Amino acid sequence: MEKAAFGAGCFWHVQAEFDRIPGVKRTLAGYMGGGMKSPTYKDVCTGRTGHAEVVQVEFDPKKVSYGSLLKAFWKMHDPTQFNRQGPDVGKQYRSVIFYHSDRQKREAGKSLKEYQKKLKKKIATQVVPAKEFWPAEEYHQRYFRKHRVAACATNIIGKVFK
Repeated sequence: MEKAAFGAGCFWHVQAEFDRIPGVKRTLAGYMGGGMKSPTYKDVCTGRTGHAEVVQVEFDPKKVSYGSLLKAFWKMHDPTQFNRQGPDVGKQYRSVIFYHSDRQKREAGKSLKEYQKKLKKKIATQVVPAKEFWPAEEYHQRYFRKHRVAACATNIIGKVFK
């Protein structure tokens, strides 16, 4: 198994998207990138922790490549929005790829450059080393599946429960 971590706005839709990919074995919504230990959702929402809402993805690289996860990441949000996604505004909603290895760093950087060529606006996505991951509270885990609602503005409304 290999790990990857992505922030693309509200983690509810990000988790739902990655859960749909064959080869992804487990996802966890949580927080990464800041300095506060054991942050809560309330802490992160203040915008003062430095953490982003992220999804940690555990995947089998024999069944799905890191490159495929990157392609899904680019499609699930607008990477040109700085510190926001749709109505969700703040550093905690930033577009970010947290890499866990030099190979992931290279692939993420290459993917960003390739994707930038397709867009007129500048990509705001950060590519940074993974830090300690803090799982979000249980009520955030698989939120769409539990509540059968699409609560945040995403590209997946209507696709989650096919």
